[in-house]
Amino acid sequence: MTSLKITGMTCEPCAAHIKAVLEKVPGIHAADVSFSHGAAQLDVEPGTPSEALTAAVAALGYRATLADAPASPDNGGKARGDGLHIAVIGSGGAAMAAALKAIERGARVTLIERGTLGGTCVNIGCMPSKIMIRAAHIAHLRRQSPFDAGIAASTPAIDRAALLAQQQARVDELRHAKYEGILESTTAITVLRGEARFHDARSLIVKRPGGDERVVAFDRCLIATGASAILPPIPGLADTPYWTSTEALASETIPERLAVLGSSVVALELAQAFARLGSRVSILARSTLLSGEDPAIASALTAAFRAEGIAVLEHTQASHVAHAGDAFVLATAQDELRADQLLVAAGRAPNTRGLNLDAAGVAVDARGAIAVDAGMRTNAPHVYAAGDCTDQPQFVYVAAAAGTRAAINMTGGEATLDLAAMPAVVFTDPQVATVGVTEAEAKQNGIETESRTLALDNVPRALANFDTRGFIKLVAEAGTGRLLGVQVVAPEAGELIQTAALAIRNRMTVQELADQLFPYLTMVEGLKLAAQTFSKDVTQLSCCAG
Repeated sequence: MTSLKITGMTCEPCAAHIKAVLEKVPGIHAADVSFSHGAAQLDVEPGTPSEALTAAVAALGYRATLADAPASPDNGGKARGDGLHIAVIGSGGAAMAAALKAIERGARVTLIERGTLGGTCVNIGCMPSKIMIRAAHIAHLRRQSPFDAGIAASTPAIDRAALLAQQQARVDELRHAKYEGILESTTAITVLRGEARFHDARSLIVKRPGGDERVVAFDRCLIATGASAILPPIPGLADTPYWTSTEALASETIPERLAVLGSSVVALELAQAFARLGSRVSILARSTLLSGEDPAIASALTAAFRAEGIAVLEHTQASHVAHAGDAFVLATAQDELRADQLLVAAGRAPNTRGLNLDAAGVAVDARGAIAVDAGMRTNAPHVYAAGDCTDQPQFVYVAAAAGTRAAINMTGGEATLDLAAMPAVVFTDPQVATVGVTEAEAKQNGIETESRTLALDNVPRALANFDTRGFIKLVAEAGTGRLLGVQVVAPEAGELIQTAALAIRNRMTVQELADQLFPYLTMVEGLKLAAQTFSKDVTQLSCCAG
């Protein structure tokens, strides 16, 4: 008997198809193909070339190797993914990064998606929101800018339907270029439409759109199912036509009055965008804006929002929500708030409920997030997870990096993800950008710090822009001066934070940062100036002093 290892089968009919083809190959008397074992047992006449057997299987789109063939080592001497079948649940940033890296390392991938290809970021998250935010920024500048004395301002006419069409066209273009088109042209990745759940520790059941179910056996599995908006348990809320960010970004209208429940990233970005496009916006914050960040960030952002006419209601919660006569009524301890539309942006929960994780023995935390180690391994053998469905930070670039590392590890490599210098940006105006630790976090870790905060009226670029809202704060280790964290509120904070991240990654001291050359009249020069404040009074320097 001759044995073949076969990868790429996704169901029992696949095995039957392979069996029928193999038995037509000259020299094969009988073939027994097992989908569950990913193998075939062949009764073969002596002298039948093995290439004929593997070629027959390959012609069907599967991969076959002789069972006794040696594994191919990679350049590092470790076993690669040749012959492995990897199931990937999801098609967003983590899923695609993993699938592409896995096939690069010799594996075959079945990618399972229940909805639109591309996941949250390109379809209903990062891309459409940043387009809308940019449009709102342009509208704001036409209405008001620091140069109105010399450039006449005017109230812009907002055609939300036209803006939405432009936004959706770019989303569709990017989804096709970065997801659909790549998958269509990559034969080593099989896209299977349907909703997956674990059958056991080595197989999935996929419920297809038509209702039929298919079993997918795997050697390794990556869970990359993302997250969805949380609905707070506020009486009456579930019975109202509230918005999540998905509905808000797809709306063809700008409500006259918009109430926003939430005070973190999504809530604040969309609140300001709608305000700049014409809504009267009220934000209900249980604590303060971005309460998990340095308190100075909340103060600066609250002042900026209120200066634009956005009502920021701190330490305010809705105790009841009703909808009647085309209006929302929110009851709070302080007052009653009425709005034409309500945006609920109170966070996102991992999409793990329907996966039947118990069948595979995969552990989750109280939020339903999958616990992973630095290599994206779950507690269950052969099962990995990456992206917003895990206990890692919910950023698409973290998800993509995690997906790549998971694929390396699923195919015999060793890769980890270090988040110690992870930059983050909130795309409000001014923007908020952070990396490393805050003073409070350092103290919790038993680290003594020394900090400096530089107001933007000390940064020449901000002065030239006539926009000095915000600050740059550096947190350094006491004694050594090693940079530990940076917090920035500035109109272009997102464009300078990566420089800070690189400084932290390379264990630079504030003096080493101060000694670097920075181009004059850039916002990033503010990092140099902030670093110089540890040893001198920058108000007494010439404008471009080194």
